[in-house]
Amino acid sequence: MSWRRLNHALHRDIGYLCIGLTLVYALSGIAVNHVGDWNPNFKVVRATSQLSPSSFSGVVSEDQVLQLLRQIGEPSVYDNYFQNDPESVRVFVNDRIIDYHFASGEVIHERVEPRSFWHPLNFLHLNHPKKAWTWMADLYAIGMVLLALTGLLLLPKGKMRPRCLLLTVIGFALPLFFLALYY
Repeated sequence: MSWRRLNHALHRDIGYLCIGLTLVYALSGIAVNHVGDWNPNFKVVRATSQLSPSSFSGVVSEDQVLQLLRQIGEPSVYDNYFQNDPESVRVFVNDRIIDYHFASGEVIHERVEPRSFWHPLNFLHLNHPKKAWTWMADLYAIGMVLLALTGLLLLPKGKMRPRCLLLTVIGFALPLFFLALYY
């Protein structure tokens, strides 16, 4: 087998092996890059319920918090409670938040849930599993290096076309430009 055919075969096979991981890293990378705009790992789920309105206004006691929990069917166990104003109370219960507004009787239940699509991708992308996944990610990085190098050698009759050279130079220049700009 000639060197050219071996290079083509390597480039093709490494490319196929890297497709799945490239999609995981690319999609997750987009999500993680915009973490300032949204939380790609978790979403806040809100539900409302209604109690009878109350004319109460003032500092809430622990007994009132326990009574509220009983009224909405929660166990009488909570982590803490907080009053931002005299017309409402916020109760922290098992990684959830319960807001009760006295005048309206509205109860807002909030809990945080992992996003079913994004959370697993980001879990892998950010190398939270450690262990064997670190080796897998390293093999993927090596595969990407080999893909880049074998791609450079996929030249028609061994000659670098001006367009190929220009695109290669741009590919090297982009990270250097952003390093100069932000580093």
